[in-house]
Amino acid sequence: MLYYLFEYLDKEFNLPGAGLVHYITFRAAAGIILALVVSMIFGNRIIRSLKRMQIGETVRDLGLEGQKAKEGTPTMGGLIIFLAVMVPTLLFTKVLNVYIILMIVTTVWMTGIGFLDDYIKVVNKKKAGLRPRFKIIGQVGLGLIVGITMLFHSQILVRMPLEMAQQNGYEIVKTFKTEVSAVNEAKTIQEMAYVKSTLTNLPFVKGNEFNYAFFLDIVGVDAEDWIWLIFIPAIVFIITLVSNATNLTDGLDGLTSGLSAIVGATLGVMAYVSSNTIIADYLNILYLPFSEELVVFSAIFLGAMVGFLWHNSYPAKVFMGDTGSLAIGGIIATLAILLRKELLIPILCGVFLAEALSVVIQVSYFKYTKKKFGVGKRVFLMTPLHHHFQKLNMNESKIVTRFWIVGIMLAVITIITLKVR
Repeated sequence: MLYYLFEYLDKEFNLPGAGLVHYITFRAAAGIILALVVSMIFGNRIIRSLKRMQIGETVRDLGLEGQKAKEGTPTMGGLIIFLAVMVPTLLFTKVLNVYIILMIVTTVWMTGIGFLDDYIKVVNKKKAGLRPRFKIIGQVGLGLIVGITMLFHSQILVRMPLEMAQQNGYEIVKTFKTEVSAVNEAKTIQEMAYVKSTLTNLPFVKGNEFNYAFFLDIVGVDAEDWIWLIFIPAIVFIITLVSNATNLTDGLDGLTSGLSAIVGATLGVMAYVSSNTIIADYLNILYLPFSEELVVFSAIFLGAMVGFLWHNSYPAKVFMGDTGSLAIGGIIATLAILLRKELLIPILCGVFLAEALSVVIQVSYFKYTKKKFGVGKRVFLMTPLHHHFQKLNMNESKIVTRFWIVGIMLAVITIITLKVR
C-alpha cells in the first residue's frame, strides 16, 4: 500500500525520495527490516499472550534428552511469522500483482489450516488435532488455486523468441522487438513473445527447460486442451509434499526456522535472476515478466524467519506449531512453483525431504518386516531423522547447527545449477 502512496506522491508532487519505491532492492531491504522489527516487537507480546492463555506445548515422553523441559513452552508462534510476513507484504509490495496475490492467499490459507490444527490440539485438548484428511483437502485446495491461476491468468507468462513460440504452438499473448547481443558480436533486433506455457527450469540439463506437456505429447494428446491433467496434480503434489515435510522437520529449537531462512534467501536470488531480463538472458533461464515482486516477498519471508529465530533459537521461548510450519511449507512450495524452479526443490529443500523420507522408510520397513517375519524392524532409532541423532546422544544445538550447514551447502548447489548444465 505504501508503494502506491509513494508512487502517487512521486508522480504528482515529485516528493524527494518517493521514487525509491520503484527500486526492487530498496523495497526488499525495507521489507527485511520491517519483518525483523515486527517479529521482535510483536513477538514478545504474542508470547506473553500465549503464556497468559496457557497455550503451551504438551510433550509426549519419547525418552529424548531435554524433552520434558520443553513442556508448557508456548506454541502457535506461527502467528508471529504470519504478522511478520503480512505487514511488510501489504506495505512494500504491489498487492495487485498476481504473484503477490497468490503468495498472500498461500500465507493466509496455510496459516489458517495450521491454526485450526493447533487450536484443536491445545485449546480443545484433542491430541490428534485436525484430522489428516482435512489437512490434505486444504493443501489440495491451495494447489488447485495456484495451478489454475498459473494456467489461465493473463499476467503469468514466459518470454521467449517469437519463432520458438510459433514452432512449439504456444499461446502468444504479446509480441515485441528487443535488442540482443552475443559475445563479441554487434547488437541485433530480435522478435520476442510473451506466451502462456507450462515450461519450467530443469537443473543440470542442456537447454535447462522442461514442459509438462511432454507427457501428453508422448501419447499424442492435444496438450492445449488437456495440460491441466498433468500440471495441476503436479502442483498439488508439490505443495502437499513440501508443507508436510516442513511440518515433520519442526521438532528441534530453531531447526525449521533456520533452514527456512536459508531457503528463503536462495529463492530470493532465484526471483531476482528470473525477473531481470539481462541476467536471465545471460544465464539462459526463463524470464518471467511481472515476477519482480517475488524478490520483495522472498526478502520479507527471510526477515520473518530470522526474526522468529530470535525467539525460537535454543532454548526456545516459543514454538511455531502447525500454524507456522504448514504456512512455511506452503510459502516455499508456491514460491518455487511460481518461479518455475519447483524441480530444484529436491536439492534446495533436501533436509526437509530427508526428514519426511525417513518417516516413510521407517513406517514402510516396519510394516514389511512385521508382515514377513512377525516382528517389526526399524531402520532408524527414531524418526523424523533429527530424533535419530538425538537417540545417538548428540546435543540438540549441534544437530540443528549441522542441519543448517547441510542446508547452506544445498542452497549453494541450487544456485550453481543456474550455470552447471
